[in-house]
Amino acid sequence: MSALALSVLLSFVSAVAYAGGAIVQEQVALSSSGARQYAPLRRPAWWAAVALNGLGALLHVVALAYGPLSLVQPLGALTIVFALPMAALFVGRKAGATAWRGALMATVGLAGLLALVGASGTQSLDGPQRLAAAVGTAAAVVTLLVAARAVHRHPAVRSILLATAAGVAFGMSSVFTKTVAVDWTGGVSAGDLPSLAVIGVLATAGMLLSQASYRGAGLAAPLATLTVVNPVVAAAVGITMFGETFRYGTAGTALALSCGVVAAGGLILLTTERLAREGAAVPVRTRAVAAPVATAGREAEDAAAELLAELKVPEDVTLPEAVPSPATVPAAAAGPDAVDPAAVPVMPYAPFYGGPYVPVPVGDRHLARARP
Repeated sequence: MSALALSVLLSFVSAVAYAGGAIVQEQVALSSSGARQYAPLRRPAWWAAVALNGLGALLHVVALAYGPLSLVQPLGALTIVFALPMAALFVGRKAGATAWRGALMATVGLAGLLALVGASGTQSLDGPQRLAAAVGTAAAVVTLLVAARAVHRHPAVRSILLATAAGVAFGMSSVFTKTVAVDWTGGVSAGDLPSLAVIGVLATAGMLLSQASYRGAGLAAPLATLTVVNPVVAAAVGITMFGETFRYGTAGTALALSCGVVAAGGLILLTTERLAREGAAVPVRTRAVAAPVATAGREAEDAAAELLAELKVPEDVTLPEAVPSPATVPAAAAGPDAVDPAAVPVMPYAPFYGGPYVPVPVGDRHLARARP
């Protein structure tokens, strides 16, 4: 088996592992309540999800060592595509037409990209190239952060800028991961410690930036931006710095870019459809909770009415008749000599006998006390 075929196979298995881990994590979250949602350490299913995610990450790193970055990183987006039939098969959650259309677009685009990628020799980055990549990434992320801070009054724009910065950080983290993986094929060396530190910093920054991008602007736009920017940045670096090429020269490169656009559109459809489905489930749960509360309120009102109807007033007690406010008396019923209701000010009523509230006079505190 060639190195390219091995990297593609490992990428497929990695995407399946990631999808399985995500589905198991979701089911653990749904079946947990209260504090158990945040501490599912005693749940074997949660540890199974951790194992699946770890397996997916390990296979992705090995695939980067054997295959071109411009192919392995976009194939990682198959996680969303594989999660669709796996959720329908194991969980019984059906997807809508938009999700299947997005999955088809992503599959066609990635298949076209797979058919056009050319075999290239496995190579790494030297010291100056790594330094330039790290400095360029830091400059790009800081610039996007400054721009996001400048447009803080526009949550949507701020969210897109932060998600773009997160995608850049994640994509360049994969670039340095491939560099270290290629270096380790010839043996582990201490010279890769700075690259490992850069990987840790970029991965942490990407996680924090992606979390900040969801604040105040929803989930659909940031997640779709992050899903697209990550493989685009990695593929661009793979072509420019790793010498990776596509078949058929310029025409093949243009066709590969078109396939990438189709795959990106499919990923956006998948992301927005899933988030729209999750958002529509929230009002349904709210109505389900509000219905028993409304029913209980009506039952309490009926019980109070029945209790008041059973009360009997003694014969020696007379209740005053309710006097309507002049503002509520119709002009036709009041007669021709009645005062215009609109000209009568509405008095503030206290809850006693339906009459007007008259303030009690308060004595002057400055009066001198009479002495005997």
